[in-house]
Amino acid sequence: MGEAKRRKESGTPGPQKSEPKKRTWLPSAAVSLVAILLIGVFFITRPPSPDSGALPVTADDAEAFPAQLDRYGVSVGAEDAPVVVREFADYQCPACGRFASASQRLKKQYVETGKVRFVFFDFPLKQHENAMPAAQAARCAGDQDAYWPMHDRLFSAQSEWNTSSTPVEVFTRYAGELGLQERRFKSCLTSELHLEDVTQSRQVAVQLRVASTPTVMVDNIRLTQPGWAQLSAVVKRELAGAVE
Repeated sequence: MGEAKRRKESGTPGPQKSEPKKRTWLPSAAVSLVAILLIGVFFITRPPSPDSGALPVTADDAEAFPAQLDRYGVSVGAEDAPVVVREFADYQCPACGRFASASQRLKKQYVETGKVRFVFFDFPLKQHENAMPAAQAARCAGDQDAYWPMHDRLFSAQSEWNTSSTPVEVFTRYAGELGLQERRFKSCLTSELHLEDVTQSRQVAVQLRVASTPTVMVDNIRLTQPGWAQLSAVVKRELAGAVE
């Protein structure tokens, strides 16, 4: 705050007394409450440690995930990666849309470094009218080497197309924005070229008794709270075990 200007009257200018500034103090109780809330948020959002007893595990006699089924999903990462993360998801599912940021982070930190292979299985739910064409849209984009860019776009723009009556037009626009050949993409989508691929992927989910989306598995361990906190902790634990 600048110093107040002195007023001048006729004759000799005289200074005026300024009113003391009022100070607002935050009560100590409120300060304590804010501190407690900040600490609580930190512990809630901080990923659990890899050796936490609260993390999900598999039974001692649990069988390994049938890796031969991975061919029905779409994978990215080194074939010999020590850990495999699999997601069964529906593009129209809101919870799957929220998990998308975690899978992107996984790809950046672990897949690109060769530590994890990520496999995405289409599991379009019957109550979601646009989920099946969305799954096919991603695979049609894959024909032009843009599966993952379309995959990410579908989730990030989920609120735009999930109730659209013309999803093909919306997805074709996305294809154009991603630099794909729109005519080729639209032909793939309208002819349902990848309908069988998506259907087979969905059948894998049914075979494994996947009951909800997203269902996320780290090797053969199903996450109980799909999200970055639990995902990263379980991945770190499995990676540590792989090198022992």
